Amino acid sequence: MRRLFRLLGMMLAAALVFLGWMGYFATQPLPLRASPIEFTVKAGSTLRTASRQIEAAGVAMAAWQFTLLGRALGKAAEIKAGSYEVAQGITPLGLLEKLTRGDVTQVDIVLQEGWTFRQMRAALDAHTAIRHDTAGLTEREIMEKLGVEGRAEGRFFPDTYLFAKGSADLDILKRSYRQSEKILLTEWQSREAGLPYASSYEALIMASIVEKETGQSHERTQIASVFLNRLKRGMPLQTDPTVIYGLGEQFDGNLRKRDLLADGPYNTYTRTGLPPTPIAMPGLASIQAALHPVRTDMYYFVARGDGSSQFSRTLEEHNRAVAKYQLRKGK
Repeated sequence: MRRLFRLLGMMLAAALVFLGWMGYFATQPLPLRASPIEFTVKAGSTLRTASRQIEAAGVAMAAWQFTLLGRALGKAAEIKAGSYEVAQGITPLGLLEKLTRGDVTQVDIVLQEGWTFRQMRAALDAHTAIRHDTAGLTEREIMEKLGVEGRAEGRFFPDTYLFAKGSADLDILKRSYRQSEKILLTEWQSREAGLPYASSYEALIMASIVEKETGQSHERTQIASVFLNRLKRGMPLQTDPTVIYGLGEQFDGNLRKRDLLADGPYNTYTRTGLPPTPIAMPGLASIQAALHPVRTDMYYFVARGDGSSQFSRTLEEHNRAVAKYQLRKGK
């Protein structure tokens, strides 16, 4: 019996020593090779593998000790993959909590209103924190991977997107596409009556034109009104941004008369109606302007040179405005 009690006592003492050591280890700040330290827990990593990755990144701890702590607390199966950042003062317990919460390091990318799909792809490709799964893919291949039919232009919503380091560009594109579809559907369902659109996609095309033509934000609904008035009367839209888009990489910054006369699907001087696709990513304000325009009897506008526009009802008024604000400027 004495031997049994002695054995139990030894076991209890060992357990207390282990718990004391575990408590001490769990709450002591970890030495860091630098501060802060960034590391990535790869998808599919076990706690032991993750511990080795963390140790290799410059967190001075024995991987087996951290693994033992996680197992003792029942957290071994709860760690989440992703990129993390730790600073001086982090304890093993704090590190374990960070890993099980998935408190990953987030970065952002800004997709700007008025960008083309080509410009958006360039921004994604240039971002060093993004995994470039679409590298070498064509526009059509990208849309197929997103499960979306049709062209990519204008189908993504310009916004600031937060993501964990190492996220795939396809995931960001998918979020942006879904956001665009959600906003377009909401605005389409509450659109003004009598608009000359056959579909929400045509409204998106108009919104992209409004986006590229707007110099001052308060003029969006007026600009939309001009284009809609022209569309209803079968007049050509005569908007330079569509011609420029049609020229693509051939555009050198100078739109010439021969460009306006050369017929093509995006030349709204030679053709009536809307171009076949959007010409850029429209923001919410431009989508709303295309679907909730102010009612006017204006059919023309010309840039004043200060970012604002002069709106006119008749061609005669418009010609006078052009002479005043454009021809005079060229002298």
